[in-house]
Amino acid sequence: MRLVRQRRTAAAFSLLAALALVATGCGSGDSDSDAKSGGQDAPGADALDKATGVTKVTFWHGMKGANGEAVDKLVKAFNAKNTGKIEVTPVYQGDYDETITKYKTSVQQGTTPSVVQIYDIGSRFMIDSKQTVPVQKFADKDGYALDSIEPNIANYYSIDSQLNSMPFNTSMPLLYINKEAFVKAGLDPAKPPANLDEIMAAAKKLTVKSGGKTTQYGFNAAIYGWFLEQLIAQSGTSYCDNDNGRKDLATKVNFADEQGVKIATWYQQMVKQGLMPNTGKKTDDAQAVFKSGTSAMHLESTGSLRGYLDAAKGKFTVLTAPFPKLAADSTGGPIIGGASLWVDGVGHSDAEKRASWEFVKFASTPEQQAAWHTGTGYFPINSKALDLPEDKAWVAQYPQFTTAITQLHSTKPTNASSGCILGVMPQSRKASEDGLEKAVLGTDPAKAMQDAADSIKPQIEQYNKTVKK
Repeated sequence: MRLVRQRRTAAAFSLLAALALVATGCGSGDSDSDAKSGGQDAPGADALDKATGVTKVTFWHGMKGANGEAVDKLVKAFNAKNTGKIEVTPVYQGDYDETITKYKTSVQQGTTPSVVQIYDIGSRFMIDSKQTVPVQKFADKDGYALDSIEPNIANYYSIDSQLNSMPFNTSMPLLYINKEAFVKAGLDPAKPPANLDEIMAAAKKLTVKSGGKTTQYGFNAAIYGWFLEQLIAQSGTSYCDNDNGRKDLATKVNFADEQGVKIATWYQQMVKQGLMPNTGKKTDDAQAVFKSGTSAMHLESTGSLRGYLDAAKGKFTVLTAPFPKLAADSTGGPIIGGASLWVDGVGHSDAEKRASWEFVKFASTPEQQAAWHTGTGYFPINSKALDLPEDKAWVAQYPQFTTAITQLHSTKPTNASSGCILGVMPQSRKASEDGLEKAVLGTDPAKAMQDAADSIKPQIEQYNKTVKK
């Protein structure tokens, strides 16, 4: 049941630049005529009635281990319910980066899968590729209510009130706490620090040294762009322009503004004062520090909760708290992470598109989301799943997860908390990490973040020129 969150690796940073070039070619040849003739239309239920035999659906995903087993269980349940009518075949394509790389190739070759799971920061490309049928079209066609989808989750995958893909696996960022370390330092674990200044103050009390060597750091976190994105959203401001890329294509990133510089300065000071180790960009390295008990506070996603509970068993008690705000007066909220399901339209028959929608719809039901939640640790995207007995029992067993539930429900959906959708978001995330790392190593934070923001401009411009041709 342990969830291993997938890191956006370096492969993705060159990937979406290449994907941008594919975007203009997505409608070439047969695909172009298909799109014009309704490749992106949502067929009605009669499409399956008219089909002969079993309609085959190929589902590409990036889940492995316990998560992959949960996918197989979901597919098996759907196929059993639709015996003789629809058959879904799940195909593991590697991690998120590998999946979207293979999807790019399938677009070029005109062999896209029926349904594909794509990580959150791949959303802009998926929209620009014009290969898929927005799930909103199916819902509108059927009069199918989407109001049970958690508002903040739906908010991320929607533009102009249109849900483009069905949320599937969702995570949220949290502050993790070593309870015993807090108590020993005279701090109340029931009153965790709520912003960066409070974390620094608490970290000073939690840092322990012996013989000139630090035996316990007050805090630790990876140099991870996702955290910077979260803190900017928490401040109530946008990561990129044009309403976070939702009004029009984003033309610049804003992490060199006041908020980004404040975050970089904080990272620099935390390391400089010896309150936090510099574990670099690898989340695994940062996670290992907290798991070993040598860090009293730590930033990570909900997806790490089960792994942390298992690692800490017999050593210390893991508690969770809301992800910290940038400052005491911050009014924003965190951004969800994870991936969603996209229904391909171009090159696929009406029966296949309809069958894909039936599968995606099934995956979002309360019963299946409860099974997915308890089987993986991902947040259920359907709010009704939390009311089912099996889900309530799971949350009772792992009360630390209620923090994520409360945090999600208390966050007002806004443009800031919806997150930036940028065609080259993976590259932007890497650039922000480069800026943070340079600041940690001693570069002036303002210069480090400005240089990082400037470095991504050419790639943003190239992407936008390509998709607008």
